[in-house]
Amino acid sequence: MQEIVTHPSSGGDPSPADSGQDVVPARPRPRPGRNLVAAIGVGLLLGVVVLASLFIVKAVFVGFVVVAVCIAVIELSRALQPAGVRLPLVPLLAGVIGMLVGAYVGQTPALVGAFGLTALALCMGRLAGGRDGFVRDVTAGVFVAMYVPFLAGFAMLMLRPEDGPLRVVVFVAVTVASDIGGYTAGVLFGRHPLAPSISPAKTYEGLAGSAVFCLAIGVVGVMVLLEGSWWAGLILGAAATITATLGDLVESMLKRDVGIKDMGSLLPGHGGVMDRLDSLLPTALVSWLVLSLLVPVVT
Repeated sequence: MQEIVTHPSSGGDPSPADSGQDVVPARPRPRPGRNLVAAIGVGLLLGVVVLASLFIVKAVFVGFVVVAVCIAVIELSRALQPAGVRLPLVPLLAGVIGMLVGAYVGQTPALVGAFGLTALALCMGRLAGGRDGFVRDVTAGVFVAMYVPFLAGFAMLMLRPEDGPLRVVVFVAVTVASDIGGYTAGVLFGRHPLAPSISPAKTYEGLAGSAVFCLAIGVVGVMVLLEGSWWAGLILGAAATITATLGDLVESMLKRDVGIKDMGSLLPGHGGVMDRLDSLLPTALVSWLVLSLLVPVVT
């Protein structure tokens, strides 16, 4: 959609083509119905909980993530029901615990093994439901297992080293920077839609804002907290810009496909838990990869 900026005319219906009026793309507006004050308050509260659990006892943070991911899986399961998808929740939730705790205790082999076992359990758990929709339901279940707990498992892998809490802080910080930078630049300067058929509010200007914030926080976070090189921070920031944006677009496409606005309503001003994890999940994978390869553990 475009909005026409009209100028005073001596008469007749204004026509952009005939009267020289400026035609500019409509600036994407923030999604209606959002309570910004509530959103900021909930965001700050979640930040305090995350930081407290990270630096007091690592196991508490693991438990916090397990609970959050279980809620997100339940939200996804409910969101898919109108499309006729029936997910076996028991094996899925068991897989959440297995993958996240396994990643923290047994590292990468345990994470991969738990994912494989979850896929098998989903197949077996769906057998009792009959043959109608079997492939559809199992495919959706494996997708959910990969998209949510498996990707979240890489945050648990980041947590394991001695400087693990700081690595998680940097990962979360670059992801949040993407959201803040994209929102701010989009509201102030947004003119050119990035993916109008998926998320009309996203703009190229917002993407540029995400990139600037991510790069800055990536460099500062890696250099100050992890004692790494500035170029490693740049790589992390660039990767986070891409994955955080793609994660948001993937969830937007999923919600459009099933015809819902939010995954849930547990978090005032944000929607559901899954609405907060959408950009964090894929960014956890690339953050773990970049930091593992380019930033030595701080002892």
